[in-house]
Amino acid sequence: MSEVVEEYPSLIPVLNRFGIRLGLGDRTVRTICDAHALDTDFVLTVINTFLNEEYFPEKKLQTFHTSQIIDYLTQTNQYYLRSQLPNIERHLGLFISKSTPGNHSLSLIGKFFSSFKEELTARIRKDEESGFPYCLALSEKLDSYPTTEKELNLKNEENEEDTIEALLSDLKGIMIKHLSGEYDENLCYAVIFAISSLEKDIRQHNRIRYRILLPMVAAMEKLNR
Repeated sequence: MSEVVEEYPSLIPVLNRFGIRLGLGDRTVRTICDAHALDTDFVLTVINTFLNEEYFPEKKLQTFHTSQIIDYLTQTNQYYLRSQLPNIERHLGLFISKSTPGNHSLSLIGKFFSSFKEELTARIRKDEESGFPYCLALSEKLDSYPTTEKELNLKNEENEEDTIEALLSDLKGIMIKHLSGEYDENLCYAVIFAISSLEKDIRQHNRIRYRILLPMVAAMEKLNR
């Protein structure tokens, strides 16, 4: 496991969502997963999905229990709230404070970030208060059915552009295309890198949300009618 993390440090926050922290030693993935009572197959599937944008094993992901998907997405949401949003906010605040006062482009950047933060926070709140509990309730009801009646017929539908992804893309685009005046380039890079990191994370996990979880819910709703 340590060799993989050394090569791909971006995996550190992903592993943290499973409760796996640094200090990995020379232990294998299976040994670490066993120590944390984790499904090794699920952990490896998520890791490979995160690292490779071309890799998305829908059939494989569909075999995991709904509760595993929801638990991972819940931890991902908490990571956004605890780490990613405060990190961008901190860098952006410092960047704006050390740039030319009254800069229109900086004001626009601040407004876009506020809109993005409100949108992401609202979606996470909806997940926690209604979306995820509803999914789990459907899953628990399905678990009580005879085995022959549990098979889900999952169908993926085309989804409209995700608002949160679009806002992040706009924010990054404004910084790259429309910055003006004097500003600290190092702080600017720090903000852009933090935005890009979150953008990749959300894009990768939206695939699980839209192509796995939502089709699961639609199929369970149909079966529970």
